[in-house]
Amino acid sequence: MNELSSRISEWIRERVMEAGAKGVVLGMSGGLDSSVTAVLCKNAFPDATLGLILPCFSSNEDVEHAKMVAKKFGIETKEIELSSVFKTLFGVLEEREYDVDLKREGKEEMDIAVANLKPRLRMICLYYFANKLNYLVVGTGNKSELSIGYFTKYGDGAADILPLGDLLKTEERSLAEELDIPKEIIAKVPSADLWKGQTDESEIGMSYDVLDKIILALESGAFSGCDPGLVAIVKRMMEASRHKRELIPVFKKV
Repeated sequence: MNELSSRISEWIRERVMEAGAKGVVLGMSGGLDSSVTAVLCKNAFPDATLGLILPCFSSNEDVEHAKMVAKKFGIETKEIELSSVFKTLFGVLEEREYDVDLKREGKEEMDIAVANLKPRLRMICLYYFANKLNYLVVGTGNKSELSIGYFTKYGDGAADILPLGDLLKTEERSLAEELDIPKEIIAKVPSADLWKGQTDESEIGMSYDVLDKIILALESGAFSGCDPGLVAIVKRMMEASRHKRELIPVFKKV
């Protein structure tokens, strides 16, 4: 392992030991974030890493990619199909049957509150097994997404530790190559799979390369080569999502 991956895996071990836990559990979606996180967890806890594969109207490719990573690195997994649970919960909330075809129509027809049920259902599964096994839930978010709030509050944003939270997406790709993550996963278009055809970069409004450059510029104050309009957009996203990154406000009586 290289120095960075070793440091992250050691950090994972330390956080788990401090909590008096026995291991780690994380969701494996078949994407880059979860694949890198899973391998780092496996290196930290060779015999106490559980990857949950939680398809919910998910693509077959994503499920196969998750299984590919698990097989290559010897990660224990459990697959739980959540599509029927999703449909039942939607029916209870909306008092009507969920129309799977709406997912094919794009964002205009897929209310974000409905789409966010998927990561929140997955969160329930992760914390169930964390409680059952005395494990910590490991989040897979990176610095690029955390900075602008590109995650579902109490969904994929719910975690006990965030090993990639200080790595930009571009840095994560380099780490993935060093960890020997399958190239088809590194090269695939990032997507939270909230609806058919959804991609992370289309939702964000710019590529990760551009986003990361702007985040670094905001940190350094050197904006040479940055589009002022996109810089303003990133600033607005950071401010609007501040509540996602902070502790819940508590009223003080004095």
